Amino acid sequence: MEVPWNIIERLHTHTATSLVLSMLLGVWSAQAVEMNTGKIPFLEALNGTTVLIPCTYASCIGIENLYFNWHFNDNGTMIKIAEGLIPDDGIFPEDLKVYRERVDYVGVPELHNVSLLIWNITFDDQGEYHCFGRNPKEKGRNHSAMFTLIVVEELKVIDNTLTIIIASVVGGGIAALMTFMLIKNFIIYVLQEMEERKNKECLVSSSGNDNTGNSISGKSSKADSKPTPKKK
Repeated sequence: MEVPWNIIERLHTHTATSLVLSMLLGVWSAQAVEMNTGKIPFLEALNGTTVLIPCTYASCIGIENLYFNWHFNDNGTMIKIAEGLIPDDGIFPEDLKVYRERVDYVGVPELHNVSLLIWNITFDDQGEYHCFGRNPKEKGRNHSAMFTLIVVEELKVIDNTLTIIIASVVGGGIAALMTFMLIKNFIIYVLQEMEERKNKECLVSSSGNDNTGNSISGKSSKADSKPTPKKK
């Protein structure tokens, strides 16, 4: 049974359309706004100090009226800390609001930065901070990133004993190896010198023996060549 040509043509058209849509959706998702709280999204800080809670945004097609906010996770309840609207790249946020004491907005527009600064932190400030962004230029696509703050009474002292031991062992091994190589090269040098001196002495001795033999044989020949005295 043959399939009608118009059905085959419709199938081809549908497949091509699906492929194009998939490619467009893939490109679109790759261009979505992205919020980032750094390669190490956590910090352990001393009680009473001032800390920076970092966050930056990025978009492949740029931003337009980017809305961002910060939330703090208070035992499962999300409490809004700050929010604002960035009209375009490099412009300071409009309608910027900070809802929490001891918190300042320190974002830098040129660096796509929307970070916060918390003064005189306490144990109540410990927890998760969520940085959220929504870009209308990308059909309202949004993204969020989390940063964890850990507040401690005193910073831990790192025990470097094992590191020092390992470094000492490695350093001692390298030093021993270098010493061995120096001694080995010195011994080889001494042996070579002794061998050369021995060879020279053998050459001198051999030359002296040859001259002595020649002298003795010469005297004998002369003695033999003397005429025999005549008898009277």
